[in-house]
Amino acid sequence: MATTPAPPAAPPKPTWDPGPPEGPFPWLRPTIRIRLTLLYGGMFLIAGILLLSIIYLLAAQTMRVGSPVPFKIIGGQDVKVTSSTCPAVDLVRTARELNDAVAACMDVQRKHALDDLLSRSLMALLGLSIIAFAFGYAMAGRVLSPLGKITRTARRVVGSDLTRRIELDGPDDELKELADTFDEMLDRLERAFTAQQRFVANASHELRTPLAINRTLLEVHLSDPGAPVELQQLGKTLLATNERSEQLVEGLLLLARSENQIVERKPVDLAEVASRAIDQARGEADALGVEIRGERAPAVVQGNGVLLERIALNLVQNAVRYNVPEGGWVEVITEAAHGQAVLVVSNTGPVVPAYEVDNLFEPFRRLRTERTGSDKGVGLGLSIARSVARAHGGRIHAEPREGGGLVMRVTLPI
Repeated sequence: MATTPAPPAAPPKPTWDPGPPEGPFPWLRPTIRIRLTLLYGGMFLIAGILLLSIIYLLAAQTMRVGSPVPFKIIGGQDVKVTSSTCPAVDLVRTARELNDAVAACMDVQRKHALDDLLSRSLMALLGLSIIAFAFGYAMAGRVLSPLGKITRTARRVVGSDLTRRIELDGPDDELKELADTFDEMLDRLERAFTAQQRFVANASHELRTPLAINRTLLEVHLSDPGAPVELQQLGKTLLATNERSEQLVEGLLLLARSENQIVERKPVDLAEVASRAIDQARGEADALGVEIRGERAPAVVQGNGVLLERIALNLVQNAVRYNVPEGGWVEVITEAAHGQAVLVVSNTGPVVPAYEVDNLFEPFRRLRTERTGSDKGVGLGLSIARSVARAHGGRIHAEPREGGGLVMRVTLPI
């Protein structure tokens, strides 16, 4: 009796940083901290400018230029006055001239006093603004530090490390409530992820075992030379059906596993992966009269070699199977360009309407049909390819080729 396998262990900690790469000047990124600093600092600066303007206007009104002199000199001829502040009074000779010189001197002194008040106030405002922006930046960082902790935890969770928790300490405010809610969500996600892994492991065992037994029994009966022709024909039909079921089970299990982020990554050359896929599809291509060609330049990515080989194999097999009856070809190209590794699989084949291209990536969907009804596969090849590409942080794009066929382009980060 088959024994149920033990549940899989917790996923290992990620060995790579799933966060986006920082630019050359990360401090220029418009973070909430910078925006709060600019907001509060700008409000202080505007308030300081308004206050300075009011003080200046009040002082200017009090010491307005042109106001009468609070005293008047009365005297005769040959008035002699000297001043180091107002040199103009040294030249006067009469009381009238002296009064005019004193009034002009006071106007100049008032203007100098206002200018000096304005310059000193601006310097004080500049110093206070610097202090206000620095204090606002420090306070914004202190207030938003829990958000930084939440963000770092979320980045680790992106790498499938669901064991991380925020466990935020501090007052019972909105940020702590957010962190506690996030921890509860992680608990549920971890339980669901573990249950999914256990289900995939159990389903893999429970589904493969009876199919393997059926295949063995059918092969044993077919190996009997004395079996009737009708029984051999029935056995071949059942064996083909069993093989199709095995392919369907393998595809579903692989699709379930490939939906998760790849944690353990190793250098993989797409050129080598594509060459292996071509070798596996070479016999089928020769039987159908399809030529496989193309130049494959080195393009090394960080990922899982088995899953990446499945992408290339699915694309090449689809390109071979869905081709023209005669004179068909499949072109497989790999290259590294603009910080990305690219795998391109082009083929001749039937004309594909542009509005039906997206449907090809849905499970069990084919061109002009919604369900499996062909001996060319189980309808999961492109779905698996898209899931594997997403798990590696890349994407797959398809577009109709002029004259018939498709151009499948897979881009993966280097």
